Amino acid sequence: MNNTECVEDCFHCTKKLSIFNNLRKEELQLISETKNIVKFRAGEIILKQGTVLTHLACLTSGLAKIYLEGENDKNLILRFLRPTQMVGGPGLFSDYKLHFTVRALEESFACFIDVEILKQVLIKNHEFALEILKYSNEQSIIDYKKFISLTQKQMHGRISDALLHLSQNIFTNNPEGFIISRQDLADFTGMAKESAIRILKEFSDENLIVLDKKKIIVMQPKSLESISKKG
Repeated sequence: MNNTECVEDCFHCTKKLSIFNNLRKEELQLISETKNIVKFRAGEIILKQGTVLTHLACLTSGLAKIYLEGENDKNLILRFLRPTQMVGGPGLFSDYKLHFTVRALEESFACFIDVEILKQVLIKNHEFALEILKYSNEQSIIDYKKFISLTQKQMHGRISDALLHLSQNIFTNNPEGFIISRQDLADFTGMAKESAIRILKEFSDENLIVLDKKKIIVMQPKSLESISKKG
């Protein structure tokens, strides 16, 4: 995606979230006039844990990861962000701080919406407020399900969950496999990098997946689902 593909006018943008369809003309105009579009290179931070939450970010292109920065430089990836998804976090109406970091995994574009502008719109438009609440709750449910996997499944079950999720929900346009760093896979499944690599090798030896350099190709999703259910 290049700069000419970024639509400055929200009225003609085909990449905005469906929840913004609940806005009145003047409300959408206000957001359109005050938003900022930013391009990020792979590896650049979009939102930083611990900083003041002044804007929400809507990813319109690319791919990003949302993760918690823990002690001793250990991270836990909560989920991956695809177009078109919005991220801000639980600090929006509490302490106004970001409680996780969002980092671009490839060249990405994001629209930033001023929190104060959003509050003005939410107060006036109850339908939009309900949609925002619904969207936030849906993201929380995803996190809750992930915590079940992390706390109640063995490592093989966690890797199976991750591979199925990545192939079916994140890299949906990559039928010939997807690329994810082994460290990110480890951070997504709550284990050491060495453990993630070992289990990938086991799955490869059992022909459940194919490891083609950095690429992972899921060959037997049903078998992975079985491993996932066994935990």
